[in-house]
Amino acid sequence: MPAANAPGRRAGTDSPPADRRRRARTVLSRLKKAYPDATCALTHHDAYQLLVATILSAQCTDVRVNMVTPALFEKYPTPNALAHARQGDMEDLIRSTGFFRNKAANLIGMAQAVVADHDGRVPDSMEALRALPGVGRKTANVVLGNAFGKNEGVVVDTHVGRIARLLELTDHKDPVKVERDLMPLFPRKDWALLAHLLISHGRQVCIARRPQCTACVLADRCPSAQLPV
Repeated sequence: MPAANAPGRRAGTDSPPADRRRRARTVLSRLKKAYPDATCALTHHDAYQLLVATILSAQCTDVRVNMVTPALFEKYPTPNALAHARQGDMEDLIRSTGFFRNKAANLIGMAQAVVADHDGRVPDSMEALRALPGVGRKTANVVLGNAFGKNEGVVVDTHVGRIARLLELTDHKDPVKVERDLMPLFPRKDWALLAHLLISHGRQVCIARRPQCTACVLADRCPSAQLPV
């Protein structure tokens, strides 16, 4: 039975169109060659650190998060330490990441739940992670895929969603619907990697305001490529 809140396939839908399947295979193969070192950009050493960093990354760059987390982890090295943090102290540490009051409350609440319900260890299931304060499906996918090696879904951030639409691998803007469209197009073992590949491509080549289509390894397979005649 599919996990709760998983996008899943809609009842009665057909397999993805053949052209999308072929394009998806090409996308994955070429991006693997173009970005062989693609990996999670959030600096972390364990599931706890990755979970904290991912919560902080909402509406914030990974670069900024990586600037903030060293001091945070030095002061609160474990979920138990974070569970006893004071709201004001946490706000001061993470202020530059934006939405710091809500993030501070979510981080402390998350840590308290991890301590109370999971003996101080970050859980490794979608259901348990999503039950934590401040953790949605995207955050849970990040932690499961990168800290536990579990491919439960595809992380859909702004880069992933935008490039998936440009490649016509999805027609949707809602992240859950985008994820639902991408999952059957790519091997499950590559779901976590897929997000890293698309994010790398979005940051380096398929840049939102100035896409470098002439330098893109996907240009001849991209319905949205803008190439000189």
